Amino acid sequence: MKKAHFIGLLFLYVIASILLVATTPIAPHEAKVYIGGEGIVSILMHWGEQIIPGFLGLRLFFLLFAFISLAIFYVLSRHYFRQQKDAYLATTLFMFLPGILTATALANVGIIVLALVLLFLLLYEKGYYGVLPFVMLALFFVHEASIIFFIALFFYSLSSKEKWLGILSLAFLIAFIYLSKGIEIGGRPTGHFIEIFGLYAAVFSPLLFLYFFYTMYRILLREEKHLMWYISFTALVTSLILSLRQKVYITDFAPYVMISTIVMVDIYMRSLRVRLPQFQKTYKRAFYIVIALLVFSSLTIVTHQLSYQMTQNPKKHFAHRIYEPYILVQKLKAEGKKCYDAKGRRALQLQYYGIPSCTNRNEH
Repeated sequence: MKKAHFIGLLFLYVIASILLVATTPIAPHEAKVYIGGEGIVSILMHWGEQIIPGFLGLRLFFLLFAFISLAIFYVLSRHYFRQQKDAYLATTLFMFLPGILTATALANVGIIVLALVLLFLLLYEKGYYGVLPFVMLALFFVHEASIIFFIALFFYSLSSKEKWLGILSLAFLIAFIYLSKGIEIGGRPTGHFIEIFGLYAAVFSPLLFLYFFYTMYRILLREEKHLMWYISFTALVTSLILSLRQKVYITDFAPYVMISTIVMVDIYMRSLRVRLPQFQKTYKRAFYIVIALLVFSSLTIVTHQLSYQMTQNPKKHFAHRIYEPYILVQKLKAEGKKCYDAKGRRALQLQYYGIPSCTNRNEH
């Protein structure tokens, strides 16, 4: 990929991200965290609104984390690839992943975790080992599901025989157990195994996820195993195993798998370049098909507001739970109503817009 093309696509990503952040109404999980949360996400949401009122302020810090993640990802890509055009390609694929666009547009802990994991990888590759414990400590407090990350580090330390990394990761794992933190495990065999594949397909786009799965398997069998692979593979396998018995929250695992966009591009480019030009056509055609589906998936996220307005059955639209309360509020305010009875997170969304429950106000 040429530098000019990369800069143009980067500009589109920045504009699309800002528009998504500024125009997308508050999501159910955002309302829950904003009103009832006490963690870092809730704190940053309130700080952002004090700086810039409205949706943009609500997600201001998370937008900044998304841009920081992208910058770190590019620098990390330059470390992995000899040719700069490969780094451009990997970074472009990364920033237009549906999972990245969604994480950029909504306030969530995943984008913070992603930035910290990428920072850890970059510092590790650059040899700044003294800073790594502080990044690990930040991950420990920010994300309970980061136990996945520390398990991956421990396995990698055993493979690479890096005792200091093994001791550090083991110490954090013990802390997780002592404090009873981490991913909740329970339930009984259910049908969530197929569901998790659908969630990963939504994060990557369907064909790109298949290639991600193939890449993880190929490296397991015959390729050199870097720390990045250990993190993504551990997250993938853990999520698949847990899905046999319980519902899996993709936000707990997505930050650890999306970093392997670098690995996917590396495997593809090496497979392409070892072949003579006349035998590269099949690989290039497959690449174009994958990219076409990725573009379609990304456009679905970027144009979701327009598609919601145009759909004949809004209840079946994936953004219905975001827009329905927002439209309802506009209607209630136009009618002069100051309260409305709703349940669950929908009630919290209405509360964010200044429409409390009538029952709580003793109004009917």
